[in-house]
Amino acid sequence: MKRFILLSICVFTFLSLSAQDIVYNTIANIPYRNSNDTYQQERCVLDIYYPENTTDFATVVWFHGGGLSGGNKFIPKELKNQGLAVVAVNYRLLPKATLVDCIEDAAAAVAWTFNEIQKYGGSPDKIFLSGHSAGGYLISMVGLDKKWLAKHAIDADQAAGLIPFSGHAISHFAYRQSLGMKDYQPSIDEFTPIYYVRADAPPFIIVSGDRKMELLGRYEENAYFWRMMKVAGHKEVYLYELGGYDHGAMAEPAFHILKNHMKEILEK
Repeated sequence: MKRFILLSICVFTFLSLSAQDIVYNTIANIPYRNSNDTYQQERCVLDIYYPENTTDFATVVWFHGGGLSGGNKFIPKELKNQGLAVVAVNYRLLPKATLVDCIEDAAAAVAWTFNEIQKYGGSPDKIFLSGHSAGGYLISMVGLDKKWLAKHAIDADQAAGLIPFSGHAISHFAYRQSLGMKDYQPSIDEFTPIYYVRADAPPFIIVSGDRKMELLGRYEENAYFWRMMKVAGHKEVYLYELGGYDHGAMAEPAFHILKNHMKEILEK
């Protein structure tokens, strides 16, 4: 299903408790990888924000943007006080790290969530992966190319849903730049989400900004991604173009799409 501008706003929480009854806690800078490497120790940490006085809640694992070379973890305000947990992840960055390091970190953080979320009261069956820009690219890679999570004995299909915000479908521009390619030169190889199109992936919700305001070709590559997922036979793939929103501004309305789809998936 291809959808364009979403303007309606829904207000709901994912728990039966009333909003005023839910108490939230945040634990910061939890290491999710063990290493003697100083840079890995610095960057491979996450924050968890969760409702304390309930159980079986859903979780969003959230990856920040920044072109794989910048940015820091944060709990999106749109996901606070919603009756769910948020795991906000830092990962190693280019050029101090490699693209493989970035993807491996993303997989390790997702695996940490599957292995640990029950200790905080959450359900491992209700874990959604999301992120903006570079973060959207990372969750598409680990959610579609199953080898990254398999290294941690996690099946990528355990994810309840994949919801990238304006992520690359082709090779990431920072990776292409490292190969001496121009920004307008597309490439599809082993580091490309669209290379791993498959019918049996978790529900896949692609969100893009306005095609005339987005980064170069970002909407179009995601539209092709959506089309190939449909051709492959995927039954729950959606594409949204947020008219009037550029690459950065699209994230705020995109969270409403995320929450709507989470609700639909959890109600099935």
